[in-house]
Amino acid sequence: MGRDGGDTPEARPAGGAAQETGGASATSEPPAADGESTGGEGARRRPVSRRFPRFTRDTARPEGGGRVLGAEHAAPYRQWPLLAVCAGVLVGLLVTIGEFRTGCLLIGLSLLGGAVLRWLLPSVGMLAVRSRFTDLVTYGVLGVVIAMLAMMAQPDPWITIPFLEDVVHFSIR
Repeated sequence: MGRDGGDTPEARPAGGAAQETGGASATSEPPAADGESTGGEGARRRPVSRRFPRFTRDTARPEGGGRVLGAEHAAPYRQWPLLAVCAGVLVGLLVTIGEFRTGCLLIGLSLLGGAVLRWLLPSVGMLAVRSRFTDLVTYGVLGVVIAMLAMMAQPDPWITIPFLEDVVHFSIR
């Protein structure tokens, strides 16, 4: 029985109706004209549809989306990789108030640390949002870009990229 009391295809065993009745029955009814089929006792079943359901009852967990530590540990300990990255970003934001370049470097290094954790650990809890490859690329690119921008910040940049000034002048003209 389904949640609404009717016999839905999701509630039936893998063998379908043939398994329930013990094979093909002589009293099988043709589908109704409105696209819905009727059950053996006259109960109406939902039409089989290829549309996505309005409400999702189950979702696939992301790769590595399980807990890092077992249920015997408190919730913060189970999610330590995510908390470590978030703590690094928070410290970087607080340092940015006083020293912009150092704070931004901490934020970029925290994201790069998240990429390293995602690469090395088999289970990283909620730090795993997408596939491992996508998470590595996302955390890595954002970390490198933020760290590079911090090192190129004015005044007195730590690094200079020679062609970047030409690109800016070309795009502004």
